[in-house]
Amino acid sequence: MTNSIKELEDAKLIFVIGSNTTEAHPVISYFIKRAVKKGAVLIVNDPRRIDLTNWATMHIQHKVGTDIAYINGLINEIFKNGWAREDFLNNCTENPDAIRESVKDYPVEKASEICGVPVETMKQVAQIIGQAESMSVCYTLGITEHICGTDNVKTLANLQMVLGNLGKPSAGVNPLRGQNNVQGACDMGALPNVFHNYQPVDNAAASEKMAKAWGLPSLPQKPGYKMPTMLHKALDGGTKILYCVGDNTVQTEPHMAHTIKELQALEFFVVCDIFPNITTPYAHVIFPDTCWGEEDGTFTNSERRVQRVRRALTPPGEARSHWWVMQELAKRLGKDLGFTSANAVWEDMRQTATSYAGITWERIEQIGLQWPCPTLEHPGTKFLHRDGKFTRGKGLFSVTKWIPQAEPPDAEYPLVLSTGRRLWHYHSGTQTRNSNGFDNIFGEELLEISPKDAAKIGVKNGDWVKATSRRGSITLKAWVTDRSAPGVIWCAFHFAEACGNVLTIDKFDPVTETAEYKACAIKVEKVKDGETLGHGLVRQARP
Repeated sequence: MTNSIKELEDAKLIFVIGSNTTEAHPVISYFIKRAVKKGAVLIVNDPRRIDLTNWATMHIQHKVGTDIAYINGLINEIFKNGWAREDFLNNCTENPDAIRESVKDYPVEKASEICGVPVETMKQVAQIIGQAESMSVCYTLGITEHICGTDNVKTLANLQMVLGNLGKPSAGVNPLRGQNNVQGACDMGALPNVFHNYQPVDNAAASEKMAKAWGLPSLPQKPGYKMPTMLHKALDGGTKILYCVGDNTVQTEPHMAHTIKELQALEFFVVCDIFPNITTPYAHVIFPDTCWGEEDGTFTNSERRVQRVRRALTPPGEARSHWWVMQELAKRLGKDLGFTSANAVWEDMRQTATSYAGITWERIEQIGLQWPCPTLEHPGTKFLHRDGKFTRGKGLFSVTKWIPQAEPPDAEYPLVLSTGRRLWHYHSGTQTRNSNGFDNIFGEELLEISPKDAAKIGVKNGDWVKATSRRGSITLKAWVTDRSAPGVIWCAFHFAEACGNVLTIDKFDPVTETAEYKACAIKVEKVKDGETLGHGLVRQARP
């Protein structure tokens, strides 16, 4: 996040897009609701009627995968009416004419045809955000999990620069990260193209710096493979060994049947996890890992805040801290990493990471610090790009063009499937499916179908249905609900028994290689009559 979570509470205007905030980020949703109670305008942009729409001033139900056309249409209207912050454009960005020219291809009339939002509604949204003093944009995987996910994010950045909403409180571009500590994992270099602190692997100075710090003569300067490429290359022998830590790959990657073939093609597959899952049967070796309550270390949350995690329980059985596992493996490969504790690992990293250099365990004993925090005296950074001064100097606009989803619906597969998460479960359910409480509340996946589509198929609430894509089928109960728009079907991937990723397509964003989990073509057929659903699935009424 460019800004801080607490700043949402004081925002005057919040623009949520591609984020089922109340279910995927319930704590952050509290701050959004507090803002609404204080009088803030909340615009929720989502193809589904998610629970957050009950708090919204406006719910914009655009078509799945049309975010670029929709946002570019708003930017076009903002320029057309003179609502752009010209002082910010002239003083803080280096190519404002590029965005001004590119969005001419997206007048609201054309954008409306693509995204399905009425022209007058688009004009109204453009006026609200164009005339607002400031606006905070929040987004999640509904923006990134498309074949154009990178351009979706760039388009939101364009919008906020056009409006001058970067570098000040209660504004910014704020990705709500999809998993616990995913921000920290990226910060620590769990990416194939950077060392920790986002130092490029292919940068000679960064490579030399890290080699010296680690006592090595040199380091490779060629970035590694991203995960989809890594898996694909297993089929032709390009990837021989995979070391998998805390990732239920079979359940979370798209096109499950193909993922299994890739894992089976590996010569050696190691899994480190806290519970058995549907990936562990394919492993040659399983290391029992520690969970968060059994480990010392740090987590970094969505607002870049580094926080201490303290061991509260003794790990069961032969479970070991992962830094210890890595140390022992390295020894057997002939290299002593020098790891002696989680704190020692942190200190080793901190010495070569400018943004983290001022964050010691002592300083975060009571409360975390937000990076950048370059010195021991630095108080941390609440929001980035203060006063429009970007890390790169001036902000750079990116020209983005809408493209359709990789697999549009057709006569054989007439419906669009979108996937996501439920409030009661987390990711692939490795933790929450091992909790009787959560499983009692919500113990099976449901397929959300609009009343209009249900009537066409001849399905009522609780009936058993089969959802089929070109990659596979799952059978589960139908939930007939107006949460989904006609033509759009929705389910989660928490349940291995009926996992949405059996159906999802393995087409990826060319930059990040993130899969298009949010859109693929399916068909739905009734299997047999069912019983009334007993999950208490009633949308929350707004108080």
